[in-house]
Amino acid sequence: MAMTVLVCDSVPVVRDGLKSLLSEAPDVTRVSATGNAVECLVMTRKLKPDVLITDLSPEGMDGVDFVRRVIRENAQERDGRPGVVVFASDMTDRVIEKLLRAGAITLLEKETGREMLLTAVRAAARGEVMLAPHVTGRLVRWFRSREFGPDRAPDPQVESLTPREREILVLVGEGLPIEEIAAKLVIGSATVRTHIYRLRHKLNVRDRAQLVSFAHSAGLL
Repeated sequence: MAMTVLVCDSVPVVRDGLKSLLSEAPDVTRVSATGNAVECLVMTRKLKPDVLITDLSPEGMDGVDFVRRVIRENAQERDGRPGVVVFASDMTDRVIEKLLRAGAITLLEKETGREMLLTAVRAAARGEVMLAPHVTGRLVRWFRSREFGPDRAPDPQVESLTPREREILVLVGEGLPIEEIAAKLVIGSATVRTHIYRLRHKLNVRDRAQLVSFAHSAGLL
């Protein structure tokens, strides 16, 4: 799958490094870069990249607000693109929650290696969620630490799901890509995509990132 990528990072050496790394990938046809949030919004409208990689401190705008605006402005585009990859250090639990609710599809820490970064970019281009292991661990611990009370009523939206839909929602919540879900359940990838499409409409969520957030907040993990 050929991809176009836009990089927004306020640190020139990181920005240039990402651009150089991605330019060497055989399936990346174009890489553009900027450190300014407003300029990046303009470039996103003009270039319509498959993937946007951004840190959380672009020039001229709060990072979470920037991610939220990019996703909102492109919600009606083909497949909701670009897939947003947040590439940042020291993300707090609250920031992680905000980014997932905003629709960020991938959260990576800047210690991420080259191969994982490329894998994440390719997953984002396909519309798949990918979370760094450390981020996933923090997310799970955070939701488990929340006090829901012993008499918490079942979520009516969860109750409306079929057993198979609930099973797939749990696996999506664990961050598994479509191919691994299909292999685990011994069904086709197209069937998994159909279930995910139905889940999004049943639960009134925009994308897989929000499905992950829902799975955790509903206590399924």
